Amino acid sequence: MTLAVVRSRALDGLAAAPVQVEVHLANGLPSFTLVGLADMEVKEARERVRAALAHSGLAFPHNKRITVNLAPADLPKESGRFDLPIALGILAADGQIDASALDRFEFAGELSLAGELRPVRGALALALALAHEHTSCTLVLPEASAREAALAHGVAVCSARHLLDVVAALQPGDAGRALPIASPLSVPLPHAPPLDLADVRGQTGAKRALEIAAAGAHSVLMVGPPGAGKSMLAQRLPGLLPPMTEAEALASAALASLTGAFDASRWKQRPFRAPHHSATAPALVGGGSPPRPGEISLAYGGVLFLDEIPEMPRAALEALREPLETGRITISRATRQASFPARFHLVAAMNPCPCGWLGAPLCTARQCRCTPDIVSRYQGRLSGPLIDRIDLQVEVPAVKPGELMGAPDGERSATIAARVRAARERQLARQGTTNAEMTVDEMQTHCALDDASRHLLQRAAERLGWSGRSLHRVLKVARSIADLAGSERVGSLHLSEAMQWRRALPQG
Repeated sequence: MTLAVVRSRALDGLAAAPVQVEVHLANGLPSFTLVGLADMEVKEARERVRAALAHSGLAFPHNKRITVNLAPADLPKESGRFDLPIALGILAADGQIDASALDRFEFAGELSLAGELRPVRGALALALALAHEHTSCTLVLPEASAREAALAHGVAVCSARHLLDVVAALQPGDAGRALPIASPLSVPLPHAPPLDLADVRGQTGAKRALEIAAAGAHSVLMVGPPGAGKSMLAQRLPGLLPPMTEAEALASAALASLTGAFDASRWKQRPFRAPHHSATAPALVGGGSPPRPGEISLAYGGVLFLDEIPEMPRAALEALREPLETGRITISRATRQASFPARFHLVAAMNPCPCGWLGAPLCTARQCRCTPDIVSRYQGRLSGPLIDRIDLQVEVPAVKPGELMGAPDGERSATIAARVRAARERQLARQGTTNAEMTVDEMQTHCALDDASRHLLQRAAERLGWSGRSLHRVLKVARSIADLAGSERVGSLHLSEAMQWRRALPQG
């Protein structure tokens, strides 16, 4: 047989489009041509495949004109995942393996020069795409990647360590040797307990804000002097969140797999991402060619902590606007477009002024020397539209030494997490989403106010100059406060507390 077709897949964002690897052998001047919009990494497969076949004791058709086509031709192909299907296509076209057996499988894997199979990025995304299409094909992957892909339900995944293992499985009749079925990654041993909120001394208001944020999936901006505990508070938010669902865990793991950062020990643990304030817009929201997920997508289902947020590049901060509203990010390039989920808990922290001591008590040795103009310029690095999208804005004052040296105060994270879990269950039973994701129609139904509360909210919005978005976000926060209290309706007390969490930044 001079023509063989092998099934594989190419990553396209979080999707994995099917690819047919067509291999044709013909008489003529010996050559090895690879076509089909292949990236340089794919084109280098020619040398890896040639060396792997030779080292494995398999014949390479040196005297043939070899043409490999990766179809469809308009879909970009990247990485070394096509090494294995190309090698199998050459062997099938040359009659060394049973070509008819290839139809039952999909293959992906990078080859070493010795024929060993190396892991590939996005293995879980490949398996999820196969499960979504409900096909009967078996996915064959390198051993490490196969265990990752086996986390997807409803997909048959086989693992292989060497090219010869796959070749043996494709031999006709009794000569074939079945590939082992990949077992999912084992559940990791009990990990260290999450950081406890009781470790933070004082900061009763900030702790309450974190509880509300966890209950309704709201975003938080913490403003306070250096050393007040902003980072400690942010690091303890994952311990307040409910356990990840299976769908959330798979999506989070698939996004990490696209960057090669999947860690089996953190399966079903909510991610905590804290990029440095020098991170660029592509690093934060995703980018590159081909597009890859950024920090906001890698934080899916977890916490994105932006410390020293005024020091971040303006373009990076403004790029957060759309994801905070929609929960997705679409990266457009001249030749392709990729969309990634980006539903995360934003926790931002900043000092009130460049020196950090604005608003410090007069009795302390540290006093702010920034002029009002300097303070205004510093706080102006956060645009109005961005601040408008942050639900809770809380001041985190300095803690007195006596409180720092005292015994832990406040509730433990486990106690607060139980209340948060109960509030989330009420939301999901009522509208099927968290309060932060409610639509306008759902707010009108589930955030209905009595006349007194409506009048209070209207007066506050007019006096403080709130936008329509700010008003809606106050209502959503009030709904979360009511859920924490177990109330069916949003009352004036819930609304009053929600209004307190949209304080303006302190001015010099």
